[in-house]
Amino acid sequence: MNTELLMCDAENFRVDYVINPYMDTGRQPDPVAALAEHETIAKTHLAAGRTVRFMKSAPECPDMVYTANGALVGGGRAVLGDPPGPRRPEIPYFRTWLTAHGFDVHDAPYPFSGQGDALVCGPLLLAGHGRRTDRRMHAVLADLFGYEVVPLRTASEQWYDLDLAVGVIDERTLAHCPQALTADSVHRLRDLGLDLVEVPVEEAASFALNLVSDGTTVTMTTGAPRFAAELRERGKDVIELDTTELRKGGGGVRCTALTLDNPAPAGPGTHTTERDRP
Repeated sequence: MNTELLMCDAENFRVDYVINPYMDTGRQPDPVAALAEHETIAKTHLAAGRTVRFMKSAPECPDMVYTANGALVGGGRAVLGDPPGPRRPEIPYFRTWLTAHGFDVHDAPYPFSGQGDALVCGPLLLAGHGRRTDRRMHAVLADLFGYEVVPLRTASEQWYDLDLAVGVIDERTLAHCPQALTADSVHRLRDLGLDLVEVPVEEAASFALNLVSDGTTVTMTTGAPRFAAELRERGKDVIELDTTELRKGGGGVRCTALTLDNPAPAGPGTHTTERDRP
């Protein structure tokens, strides 16, 4: 899991608009520091043995560095994101890159935050809704990829994407912040029969769950000592990186990497139902 990643440079990263609670046009990221943070993340992925592909950012797309929102990719297919209006100019660039690299690319028929709201965990797809992703996208994703969809909703706009509230450590282990999810969603996670790691809300608020794990090495932000210690106790190699500047746009380690090698667990159309669908 997460052994082939797509990243986009931070050359044009800035805050031109406000589409999440972390953005403030009066609080701009330091360009040099942001580039250094991003470069360190990429080098850390490479040092962990992951393959990193790169695409060039566009000057008119200041959030393009957050490649995770560009699509969900798995089994040779890709469904493009359908983000808030200011980020829509990014999507044609993702279409071009994914098509050129041999992926079967599909448009999202409803609002969709890409991988930000769609986390693969073995045969399951943990799928956010109600913030930036329309619930109707879940059936679309199930049909195309063959995952069993587990619908989850975050507790507030503070957790505008699911990858701020939930982190996949390996196929049997999920980290989550109960306070960041609705009560129904917490129950749904607990019913999966997976090993759950609870992350304190103050650490989750520092983007602790916005991580990339290949099952052995977990790459995450600094500022979450309890969570990092818990992962080490479970035998994981944990690399903690500074994401101070990247967080000014509302993103962290996970946001800057789109996974390209998610396996599709079954043929398209074979898992079209959602767990506990109301």
